[in-house]
Amino acid sequence: MSVVAIPTRRHPGVRPARPRTGPTLTITLDLAPGPLSPRLARLVQLLGELAESGEGQLRAVRDATLGPHPVPPPDAAEPSADEDHVRILAGSRTVRRGDHVIALTRIEYELLLFLAERPRRVFTRLQLLSSVWGYEHAVARTVDVHVRRLRAKLAGSEVITTVYGVGYRLADAAAISVDHSG
Repeated sequence: MSVVAIPTRRHPGVRPARPRTGPTLTITLDLAPGPLSPRLARLVQLLGELAESGEGQLRAVRDATLGPHPVPPPDAAEPSADEDHVRILAGSRTVRRGDHVIALTRIEYELLLFLAERPRRVFTRLQLLSSVWGYEHAVARTVDVHVRRLRAKLAGSEVITTVYGVGYRLADAAAISVDHSG
């Protein structure tokens, strides 16, 4: 069962005339085992995109009466000890490549984590400013500077790809994993 809660979005720099609690929309989907129908898959994808844009939250809730949790796919297993593999340890906010710790600034770390958690999606500079920096009032080229610094620190690992005329995304061949337990 999946639950999505979407509160109204407060725009940065705009203060409401009076404080109020925003309405919340909760959508509950009872999903049967097996593949989703194309229409349901599209709905789940759109809800995920809405949540990723910062306009809500997407939370999966598992009911204990449904039985055992699904086994993660084989590609989600422990990454290889490859020297070029980049591993983001979210618990300690560190990034490792092989046995080496890569020193990143807060924004570089947040940018890398944001892209790594959303593979195969292209983000414009304004979307990145809004999602990673938390505001849209900076110059869009600020993103370019941080991407360039991040690429320099991860030299030898193709991690971020430029989609010319659009923005940035995680590279298809990026050897990267996110460990939320460590």
